[in-house]
Amino acid sequence: MIGKFLKIFGIGVAISTQADAIELPTPYDKESVNFMYNLLFCDEPSLFNKSGDGSPAYWEETLFVSPNEKNVRALAENTNEESRVRALAYNWLRKNKKTLTKGILLGVIVEVPLEGGLDTLAAYSDGRVRYINQTGKLTVVELGGSVSIEKLAKELVEVSTPVVQKLGPWEKDRLPSPAAGNIRLTFLVSDGLYFGEGPLNIMQGEPMAAPIIRKAIELLQAVVNTTIEEQT
Repeated sequence: MIGKFLKIFGIGVAISTQADAIELPTPYDKESVNFMYNLLFCDEPSLFNKSGDGSPAYWEETLFVSPNEKNVRALAENTNEESRVRALAYNWLRKNKKTLTKGILLGVIVEVPLEGGLDTLAAYSDGRVRYINQTGKLTVVELGGSVSIEKLAKELVEVSTPVVQKLGPWEKDRLPSPAAGNIRLTFLVSDGLYFGEGPLNIMQGEPMAAPIIRKAIELLQAVVNTTIEEQT
């Protein structure tokens, strides 16, 4: 499944080779799964850069081939664009010290270590969803795949917005996966990654985190149920 997904989006061996020299978290046993995991956060643009491998897409042309502030800003501010592409564009603006609108929430990533490994659920403001379960199996929900899942993904982003307004960006490198017993909520925001982490049993009762966790569980159940239905 993961190999097929990489092939469809043209991000295979060439980019994996680029990523080998980058210090990024590796919570899963397989390199390909770690690659997909790190794509969720959009904090390492080189993982997305396949400009040297065939004809680049329009957004790759804008971000990696001939970037300029006007075109990159248009990409970042286009609400019809894929959320992760917008995040990459905002990252370019921030890295190049250009002005940008802060606090625009583009995605929420929920990580929970389980006995068999790390469960990671990512929901984006455009309705796309990525789920990597503790075994390393990947589920991808693109637009048009499930109306109910898209709706829940957008709702997860919506309930997270008040929390983001009370936090600020994490200025250091992204941390390794959370410790056993904890849950980490990472927010993909126009001015960087924000996150909160703590013991799951405490966070479930915390006024700011509890609505996010409840909605994430609802979304996860929908994703799992849809996957089971497709396999039967």
